[in-house]
Amino acid sequence: MSAEDKIHDTIFKYIESNKNLWIERLREAVAIPSVSATAEHRQDMMKKLGIICKQIENSNQTLPDGTTIPLPPVLFGTLGNDKKKKTLLIYGHLDVQPANFDDGWNTEPFELTEIDGKLFGRGSTDDKGPVLGWLNVIETLQKLGIEIPINLKFCFEGMEESGSLGLDAILNKYKKEFLEDIDFTCISDNYWLGKEKPCITYGLRGICSYQVEVTSPKQDLHSGTYGGAIHEPMIDLCWLLSQLTDNNGNILINGLDKMVAELTKEESEEAFQKDIGVGKLTSTNPKEILMRRWRQPSLSVHGIEGAFYGKGTKTVIPAKVIGKFSIRVIPSGGALAWLGDFRHAHYKAGANAVKKVYGVEPDFTREGGSIPVTLTFQDITGKNVMLLPMGRSDDMAHSQAFF
Repeated sequence: MSAEDKIHDTIFKYIESNKNLWIERLREAVAIPSVSATAEHRQDMMKKLGIICKQIENSNQTLPDGTTIPLPPVLFGTLGNDKKKKTLLIYGHLDVQPANFDDGWNTEPFELTEIDGKLFGRGSTDDKGPVLGWLNVIETLQKLGIEIPINLKFCFEGMEESGSLGLDAILNKYKKEFLEDIDFTCISDNYWLGKEKPCITYGLRGICSYQVEVTSPKQDLHSGTYGGAIHEPMIDLCWLLSQLTDNNGNILINGLDKMVAELTKEESEEAFQKDIGVGKLTSTNPKEILMRRWRQPSLSVHGIEGAFYGKGTKTVIPAKVIGKFSIRVIPSGGALAWLGDFRHAHYKAGANAVKKVYGVEPDFTREGGSIPVTLTFQDITGKNVMLLPMGRSDDMAHSQAFF
């Protein structure tokens, strides 16, 4: 066994012996639904590891009712300042999507629950788990007396699930003070392509969000008295939304298809596999499905504001309804889409690390989701960004009972 293999074996044994401790840490993190409380808790942990922390005050957020509240602070951290070493920036977020047991969860969303070896709880892999994963591995190296071969910087925020409000302004303000010496950025906030083989991600779609408002009568009306005599906002809105795509999800808006760049030789020759948990897809060709997710725009309708959605029946014609939809756009279409260079040394280092841990070469993939700060880091630092997912494809992020 080589000296390097001995070090890896020591690390893996330490990780195994501390697994229960780290599960408890994750349990504590999942139990905190408050974003500000989570940020404070993580800062304390980072200080214990010798990481120099700086809490950056964020701006304010104006709510729909006009109320103004302060945004959660952004946490900057630094570990190591050796000019001979490269510096890696690690980004993560501490906020989560809303979750209630009544939404269809089988377990309490803010109580980490183990079922058949899987840990269920809101935020477990999006993104509290990966944030803790980075901190745990740093602690492991320190406890074992193993020198960390790079300098590390951290940027943890609490508003990613709401569009990272205020973060761009903070990063631009502190780019010389905090980001100038960054060589690479690594983000663990996405998922493997499947359940068995790890991957590294080099591209994301961007997102544009829209609202369509339809009004007609000045107030809600009785459907029995006025139904059929007026143009109903809900019917008109449903018709408008139905004109955006066909029933296979193909966007009917002129010009969007011109955004799609030609397939590169590297992309067209790669073999991909996806375990899809639905009954019917828009294509039976796996490659076409992946191209739809990664390299083509998509449009999704998310909901209608002003419509009755409670149990039972409410026979009313709403006076105003607002349809909400978004378009995911690909890198050649702009709108915060991101494309990294998977030939870069940063990706080679990531691939080597994945192979050491899992024993297989990772797939290089794109993803259909959007992480706008990825492009922000790449633009501000001028350096490469890599996505290193820690979750599997069936983790069901943003959904019920994800692990």
